[in-house]
Amino acid sequence: MSLESTGPYAAAYARSLEDPDGFWGDAATAIDWDVEPTTVLDGSDAPYYRWFTGGRLNTCWNALDRHVEAGLGERVALIYDSPVTGTVDTYTYARLRDEVAAFAGGLRSLGVEAGDRVVLYMPMVPQAVIAMLATARLGAVHSVVFGGFAPHELAIRIDDATPKVVVSASCGIEPGRVVEYKPMLDRALELATHEPSASVVLQRPQAAAAMGEKDVDWDELVARSEPAECVSVAATDPLYVLYTSGTTGKPKGIVRDNGGHAVALAWTMENVYGVGPGEVFWAASDVGWVVGHSYIVYAPLLVGATTVLYEGKPVGTPDAGAFWRVIADHGVKALFTAPTAFRAIKKEDSTASLRAGHDLSSLATLFLAGERLDPDTYHWATDILGIPVVDNWWQTETGWPIAANPRGLEPMPIKPGSPTVAMPGYDVQVLDENGKPVGPGEEGNICIKLPLPPGTLPTLWNDDHRYVDSYLSVFNGYYTTGDGGSIDADGYVFVMGRTDDVINVAGHRLSTGSMEAVVATHPMVAECAVIGVHDQLKGQLPRAFVVLKTGADIDPEQLQREIVKSVRDEIGPVAAFKSVVVVPALPKTRSGKILRRTMRGIADGRPEAPPSTIEDIGVLDVLRPLLQQTD
Repeated sequence: MSLESTGPYAAAYARSLEDPDGFWGDAATAIDWDVEPTTVLDGSDAPYYRWFTGGRLNTCWNALDRHVEAGLGERVALIYDSPVTGTVDTYTYARLRDEVAAFAGGLRSLGVEAGDRVVLYMPMVPQAVIAMLATARLGAVHSVVFGGFAPHELAIRIDDATPKVVVSASCGIEPGRVVEYKPMLDRALELATHEPSASVVLQRPQAAAAMGEKDVDWDELVARSEPAECVSVAATDPLYVLYTSGTTGKPKGIVRDNGGHAVALAWTMENVYGVGPGEVFWAASDVGWVVGHSYIVYAPLLVGATTVLYEGKPVGTPDAGAFWRVIADHGVKALFTAPTAFRAIKKEDSTASLRAGHDLSSLATLFLAGERLDPDTYHWATDILGIPVVDNWWQTETGWPIAANPRGLEPMPIKPGSPTVAMPGYDVQVLDENGKPVGPGEEGNICIKLPLPPGTLPTLWNDDHRYVDSYLSVFNGYYTTGDGGSIDADGYVFVMGRTDDVINVAGHRLSTGSMEAVVATHPMVAECAVIGVHDQLKGQLPRAFVVLKTGADIDPEQLQREIVKSVRDEIGPVAAFKSVVVVPALPKTRSGKILRRTMRGIADGRPEAPPSTIEDIGVLDVLRPLLQQTD
């Protein structure tokens, strides 16, 4: 299907670029405004574009209260499914609204006001969703930190966000083990320079936490507090800050505003994912990642749908059939997860025999994102399920899909290897190194012509300069995605992989630069490079190539154990870091720069010709088999 066609998608896409005020102004009517916006697209301070200036609203009201006020309070808003605790619980819109208002009152009693930050370090429990919405209810700004991050990473985020309050839990639960959160939080607060005024702790029976002077019990706080009403904020005020890996090792605080975020997510839920009021949507992700923010918490609730919150790992021991059970038990219409999950299912149960006995008739579409959907996984899932298997491509920075198959607007033919076409508002172009558009099918840098649509990042937290430097400086007038790829003659986007040092481990974007900084601290290591190598299950895994100091005498296995432990302690288990290879040298230019891009090209199976400035071409010959070896 060509972009020049005259169907609903083509018409919507063209209008979004030619008349963004009209297109997004119409979309904004799906949201309740306390004060209507005076301007839809505000380019008065370009490249810092803003959406819906002059407007005021509250995101929590739009997600909860308005549905209750409309008489839909008994509709199910959230289903909590936790096989690790043997719990299934349902929250109606009325119940969720009441519990959010109660916790918001607790936060207010601790001094949280509009504009203050609240850092959340939570497992996948309903209270994580409640805390996010309660923060939004007060007009404050939440920053959720993934529970798999180590204390050092949490401390960095606390120092950058400077929260008034931190909200955590005594523990998280994974199959076969309990992970105590409170000791990690305590260590993070010791490492951090900023001191929050209080830490609210949800005590879970699986592991009670020792409480300190500034610690407040969740239940006790709620019991002594009055429920809070929604606070009206400007559409351009921040709703949340979510940190993503940066190439310098310092995480970048992605800002999401209230107005553009609500409008964009409400539009995508029905037009991209084909899910509307009363229907069940399951994003099998974590609230610590952008998918969890957008499609576990906000988008389903904004349109009055039902969202599934799953605690545990839906694939792997002991329940490889968890996906099928949850779909059948809760009548899931659309499932959104990462290709890694379906590669794991295929590995453990290649015939999907564990489907037996589960009624999957409710499932209309499988959406996969977070990493490139390889054709093998696409074909297997399509054959097993007999429904559309749809790739979609986006980033933490954009908050919603850049390219997708708009199932609600106009279902389009699926091409394996492509997330289909650019979504309305995204003027996606592929540019060469000189910033010139390339022809159909030619590879280059995938970029988006400014302005970005609503719901995307307007800047970085307290760092406008870094926003421009990181995303807008390579090609004038364009947002650089950092991904390379092509667009074919039909307008289908093909994303081939990262062009920077951020790798994708099972859908989690992680900086190899951060890992290198940890590896380099080992006393035996002279220099190092961390590269993402192909992994059949997780997509990519980090591998460290280290050169030892002269005279260093250490067993390679011991060295690997020590470095792996350091990365695990500093970055967290989420890095899936386990491979350290000792090499005699790293490839460098004559000026001493390590040729990481060349190494990445070899690891990706697309070796580049060695630069003429390389110091020793023979070094690449030694490294090539190690770079191409998969885990």
